[in-house]
Amino acid sequence: MSTTPTPNVERAVEGCQPTNVEPVSLAADALDSTAPEYLRDFKRELTDEGLHAADLRVDACFDEDCSLATQEEIDRVRGYVRAATFLGAARVTVELDAVADEGKVRPALEACAERARRDGVTLTVDGPISL
Repeated sequence: MSTTPTPNVERAVEGCQPTNVEPVSLAADALDSTAPEYLRDFKRELTDEGLHAADLRVDACFDEDCSLATQEEIDRVRGYVRAATFLGAARVTVELDAVADEGKVRPALEACAERARRDGVTLTVDGPISL
C-alpha cells in the first residue's frame, strides 16, 4: 500500500486565481540545447513574455532496423523529456515518421513513457505506434 497521498486536483484548483500566462506548444528542434543553463534562460524568457511551455513536440524517426540506432533516438527523446520537466511542460508529444521494427521501438517508447510519468510528464505518441 502506498503512503503517498493521492492528488486532489479539484480541491487544488478550486481556490486558484486566473493568470495572464498563455500556454504554448514548443517544437523540440526550436530549442538550441537541452542543457540546464540554456533551459533556465529560455524558461525565464518565456515567463517574461507571459508564456508557459505546456507541450513539447519531438519529431522522431526509427527507420533503421538497428538496436543501437533505436537506443540513440530514444536517448534523444529522453533528453527532451528531461527538458520538458525542467521547463514545467505537462506533456511531450513524440511524432513518428517511420518505424522499421516495432518490436524494438515499442518497448523503448514504453520505458521512456514510464520515465516521463515518474517525472510528472505525460508522453504521447503520434504515428504508426500507439502506447
